[in-house]
Amino acid sequence: MGKVINFEDRAVASLRARVAAAEEANQDLIAFARGHSGAVASIHEAVLATIDAEGFDHLIHIVTQEWPQILGLDAVAVALFVGDRGVRADASGLQFVDPRLIERSIEGLEGVMLRGCKRGHPLFGPACTLIRAEALVRLESEAPLPGGLLALGQRAEQGFETRHGSELLVFLGRVLTRSIGRWLID
Repeated sequence: MGKVINFEDRAVASLRARVAAAEEANQDLIAFARGHSGAVASIHEAVLATIDAEGFDHLIHIVTQEWPQILGLDAVAVALFVGDRGVRADASGLQFVDPRLIERSIEGLEGVMLRGCKRGHPLFGPACTLIRAEALVRLESEAPLPGGLLALGQRAEQGFETRHGSELLVFLGRVLTRSIGRWLID
């Protein structure tokens, strides 16, 4: 007589494994959606703070002092150059820098660069040794307005796997560029 093979146990185990994998993927998707929603809300809040600036000095204060808290970052620096003049600003204040440093930093940079690092960009100033993940956003303007770089950094290492975050950062950089122009032209 033949032997009956029970496929039910294997089929149930296989289905359970597939359901568990689908559930894990679903949780990952929900976490991404929540994170993306939070990022959008943070960017909106940073833009509104920028719009409320009452002058160029106040704008730089908002970017370097308020944006880190709004965006959940450890360091924000902005560097601008026109001709043979360059400046950078961060939480420690405003310093003059060689404009070539800024020019080299944005050379070949299209929009935004997200990356993990062992040491942050030099434009972070003293905070560069603490930075393990950074976003470098190119600030483009027409002459006579300055061009430059917005550097956003955090101590925690970060995996960058999506372009949605970079699109938000490009938008933030464009708002900052227009706000700088607003206060330097008026």
